[in-house]
Amino acid sequence: MNESAATPGQDTSPDHIITVESVTKSFGGVRAVDRCSLAVVNGSITGLIGPNGAGKTTLFNLITGFLRPTSGRILFDGERIDGLPPHQIVRKGIVRTFQIPRELKSMTVLENLMLVPSNQAGEKIWNSWFFPFRVSAEESQIFNKAEEVLEFVNLIQLRDEFAANLSGGQKKLLELARALMSNPRAILLDEPGAGVNRVLMGKLVTDIERLRRDLGITFFVIEHDMDLIARLCDEVIVMSEGSKLAQGTPAEVRTNEEVLEAYLGGQYR
Repeated sequence: MNESAATPGQDTSPDHIITVESVTKSFGGVRAVDRCSLAVVNGSITGLIGPNGAGKTTLFNLITGFLRPTSGRILFDGERIDGLPPHQIVRKGIVRTFQIPRELKSMTVLENLMLVPSNQAGEKIWNSWFFPFRVSAEESQIFNKAEEVLEFVNLIQLRDEFAANLSGGQKKLLELARALMSNPRAILLDEPGAGVNRVLMGKLVTDIERLRRDLGITFFVIEHDMDLIARLCDEVIVMSEGSKLAQGTPAEVRTNEEVLEAYLGGQYR
């Protein structure tokens, strides 16, 4: 028996933090994701591009537990996660943002962050009665961390503003800040550049690069802005018709004939 053989359910590459193996997701007779296989390198900023309807957001929903695959496997750091509910996947270190921000509009920016950590002692009413110092100490820690995160994304001056009053770009920064409150190892960003002006986009790019460099966080990014992809990403994965079409550096992808045909409709051939 070969002792080096891979154990079923384990990713054989130590460099891959997210691995998608022959994943299919069907909705009735439609295959939104079709036997898709790809991998994201640990510590990388990897782009995910493709035409509308290619299956990109569905793939994100599968990785983060919002949908269950019809077939195939998804692994995070070598451990199967397909089929787990979103809250368990978050605890393992994967968080995501959404194309349309989902801020808690009637709460302040600071409150949006302080609600993120799970299993807070203050969530149980008897802890407030019998262990008030424990609850107070934990709330103080969360408060301090939230302020540090808001400083990092340059939203500290808006900490007491209602989230509904933020601009589109500020809401994208708030989404990133909320993701950071859960101490993630990997963040999936769904179109972070959509509706964001160039100044705030530059800030968001700088934050992502710092988080990768300083904390080793892996980023997997859906984006249609190819200039942003070229500026930000080490590798780019191209999806078409539910599966991976190509993968390479931004420069390689830009000149790939299959990509030009599928993603750009052949208009630049």
